[in-house]
Amino acid sequence: MSDISRIDSSAQRLDLLLTPPHACNYLTDRQSAILFVEPSLPMESPLYEHLLERGFRRSSEHVYRPYCPQCDACVSVRIPVDRFRMTRSFKRVIKRNADLKAIHVQPGFRDEWFALYQRYIHVRHTDGPMDNPEPEQFLDFLDSPWSDTLFIEFRLGAHLAMVAVVDYQPKGLSAVYTFFDPDLTSRSLGAYAILWQIEEAKRLNKSHVYLGYWIHESPKMRYKARFQPLEAYRDRQWRDLTPEEIEMGVKGASA
Repeated sequence: MSDISRIDSSAQRLDLLLTPPHACNYLTDRQSAILFVEPSLPMESPLYEHLLERGFRRSSEHVYRPYCPQCDACVSVRIPVDRFRMTRSFKRVIKRNADLKAIHVQPGFRDEWFALYQRYIHVRHTDGPMDNPEPEQFLDFLDSPWSDTLFIEFRLGAHLAMVAVVDYQPKGLSAVYTFFDPDLTSRSLGAYAILWQIEEAKRLNKSHVYLGYWIHESPKMRYKARFQPLEAYRDRQWRDLTPEEIEMGVKGASA
C-alpha cells in the first residue's frame, strides 16, 4: 500500500494508505481499491465515529473506505432514527419476530456462534471470499481491540436464531455484521436486526444507525434502501437519498 493523502480530525491529521486495484467482491466486472487509515494509528471510539461521519467503516480493527478506479458505486449510508418511517411491511416483520429474545453479550469466541456463522456463510456466500471460514477469522473479522462492540443474540427459546454484531458509538450505532439461521428465511431476520438496532438507538438517545455501504447495482447490498429516510454521504456531507437516486443509483463519496 502507498500513502495517498491525509484527512483532518479535530485533533490530528491522519495518514491514509491505498491498496493496489483488485477484483471487486460485489461487482464482478469492476476493479476495487481500499483506502485505509494507517494501521499504527491508535484508534478509539470517538475518533472512529469522526471517521464514520466521513464515510469510513471498520473491518476487524482496520478502518477503511472504498476508493476505486473508475467506479464510485459504494455509498456510505445511515438511518436518522428520529425520522425513520415505519411501514406496514416492517410492522409485520416485527410482529413475526415478537417471540425472539435479544441478549447483549460481550465479544469472544463461542462454538455456537461460529457454527451458526458457518451455516450462514455456506448458504449466503458459497464460493465467495468468505466461504469456509476458520475460527480465528471469525472473531478477527467481527471484533476489534479498540471498539465498543456487543454481540446481540436473538433466541427462539434455547435456539440461537441470529447474532447481530454492533459497535456502540458515542452518538450512534454501527451495524458491523449480522448472521442468522438460513432455515428461518420466512422471518426476514436481516430486516428485523436493523429494525431492532433502530429501536436500540432510540432507547439510548443515539441519532443514527450506520449501515455501511449501499450499492445499487449489487442485489446483496440493495436492500438497505428499504429503510427510509436513508442518508448518504456525498460531496463531504450527509443528505437524504431521493426516490430517483434509489431507483437509478447514485455515486458514492467523493475523495
